[in-house]
Amino acid sequence: MDSAENEATGSRISPPAGASAIVLSGFYEGLEVALDRERIVIGRGRKADLILAEATISRAHAALGFDENGFFIEDLGSTNGTRVNGAPVSKQQLKNDDEIQMGKLRIGITLPA
Repeated sequence: MDSAENEATGSRISPPAGASAIVLSGFYEGLEVALDRERIVIGRGRKADLILAEATISRAHAALGFDENGFFIEDLGSTNGTRVNGAPVSKQQLKNDDEIQMGKLRIGITLPA
């Protein structure tokens, strides 16, 4: 079933088990979050799915998501931007062991084989 058929039938693609994001530095170092939903908004605001009280990230900074192409990170118009492996991105497909930086926050990505 392609993405058009998924939209037409209302079915969604579920992320595979075993994907996670782990905070690599700062106050939240060691915090691990399962990437088990279609979309997880990261930010310091109350409406974020993953709320991190970090002054260098926006209220709704970025979203980790999953679609027919795999896992991705999408910047949500943040002030300080989002980087993957040091390069600024607006939306980027993710690979195993990628490192995301949002402000001073560094997040490592683990994806299933």
